[in-house]
This record gives sequence, C-alpha cells and structure tokens, in this order.
Amino acid sequence: MSDAIRRLPSLNALRVFEVVTRHLNFRLAAEELAVTQGAVAQQVRGLEAELGLKLFDRQPRTLALTEAGRSYVANVRRAFELIAEATEALRPEPQHLTISVTPTFASKWLIPRLPEFTAAHPDIDLRILATDRISNFQTDAVDLAVRYGRPPFGPGLDVDLLFEQVVVAVGSPLLIEKLGSPAQAEAFARYALLHDAHDFWPQFLEQVFPEGAPTAPKNIRFNQTAHAIEAAIAGQGLALASRLFVEGDIRDGRLTRLFAVEMRAGADFYAVSPRKPRHAASVAAVRTWLATADRRKR
Repeated sequence: MSDAIRRLPSLNALRVFEVVTRHLNFRLAAEELAVTQGAVAQQVRGLEAELGLKLFDRQPRTLALTEAGRSYVANVRRAFELIAEATEALRPEPQHLTISVTPTFASKWLIPRLPEFTAAHPDIDLRILATDRISNFQTDAVDLAVRYGRPPFGPGLDVDLLFEQVVVAVGSPLLIEKLGSPAQAEAFARYALLHDAHDFWPQFLEQVFPEGAPTAPKNIRFNQTAHAIEAAIAGQGLALASRLFVEGDIRDGRLTRLFAVEMRAGADFYAVSPRKPRHAASVAAVRTWLATADRRKR
C-alpha cells in the first residue's frame, strides 16, 4: 500500500462530508444516510480535525462551505464518480432507468406508449416515478425527468423542450348532444366546469367570451388533470387540458373539442437530466424516444 493511500481520511467520513455539502444541513444529510444527526456531525468534526481545516461555517439555521470545503468537495466528488464508474464497469448490471413524471403525464401520455418503448428498447428496464413533487436526481435516484415549467431548472442539467403546453376545452359528445353547444351562452350556463390545480378556466373563458362569460351553475375541482379528463369523458362536465393529453380521446370519439380557442399557458414540458448521468447511453436513448414518440403516434 502506498503512503498516499495510507494517509487517506476515512472513506465513510468523506461520504458523509459529500452528502452534507449537498444539503448544507446535518438533519437532512442524516435522513439521506439513514443515521443520526449526531453521527453526521461527529464524522464531519472528525474529518475537520484530521485535516486540520475548517470545512463548514456553522450558521444559526444552515451551514456554509468554507473556501477549503468548496475546493475539497469538488475533488472528492470526482473521486467517488471514478470509483462508481470503475465498479459499474467491473460488475455491469441491467440498464435500469428511473424517469420522474407527473401523474397526468404518466397516465395520459407515457403509459399508452409503453409497448412502443419496450419494443424499441428491450434492454432498458424503465421505472416510472409518477409524482407532482420535483424529484432530486441524487437523493431519489432519478435518471431523467419530464418537468412542466419554465427553464432554468437548475445548474448542471441538460434541458430540452419536449412539448409546448396548448390548452383546449373538451367534453363528452353525448353530453354536448344533450345540453347543446357550449359556444352558445345560454347552453354554456347549463354545464358544470371541471377544474384542476392549474385553474385555467377564468383565463380561457375571457378569450371565448370577451364580453363576459355566463356563470357556470356548478364547479367541480380535482387536484389532477387526469381526473378532470376522466370526469369529462364520463359526461360530468367540461374540462380544460393540454392538447397533448386529450388527442387520443378526441381521435377515438370519447371527447370532442368545444371551441376553436387554444390557449398557451406560459409553461411547457421539458426533458431534464444531469449533464453527467449515471447511465448515459440509456438516458440518451430515452430522451430521443420521448422527443420523437408523439410525432410517430400522429
């Protein structure tokens, strides 16, 4: 064993140090590492004592890296990445890839296209994390995300526009036949409006009825766009949704477009992944598939 390796600090302490630098909080680092907060603080103090340097400034509610700490963690991270790459090359595993998407994107866009994906990429084990929470690429072991919003999404990320958010109004053809065209103010007042968390109806109706929209007799609210779409299919009212999510239902006759108005919502859907992903080839393949799947479907 060389003298340089013999003089290395504890690898466990270095691992704790790297986690703390990401959270700048002992409690959050302890949660990620599944140890006590005291154990994390002790490892950091021990590392600082061994190095003879102060790595963090302790502040009332957070930590701040010292100049020495910032310089050290950059090299420590590179060292851990080299170890991970060497281990993966030595002991290759199946290509697991975790993608984080919203529940509506999962149910209305991704899941219907999964047979196409698995046929095109049988070597990739795709794991879908459907959540409205913004996943952390490191702590949640997420490789790729489809995020709704506006860039920038953060440093160190590759971001590509997938789909523009174009909002349209839809309803069941049977309900429209029963109550009349909602484009007519008298008929529109007979319909329930199905809202989701975005609450686009007020803005949308200003464009449809510039002189003032009639009051809907009933409003039903959902926390997921997918639920509002399903309620519209069931004839419970009129829904607003991204054109992306209802194209299949319109094509198959379960829904019909109600107005010529299409509203740009100011936020879009983006593919987001770390610039240095753990499984670069798999991430690149999925990003390419996401970008082209919708065009092939049409």
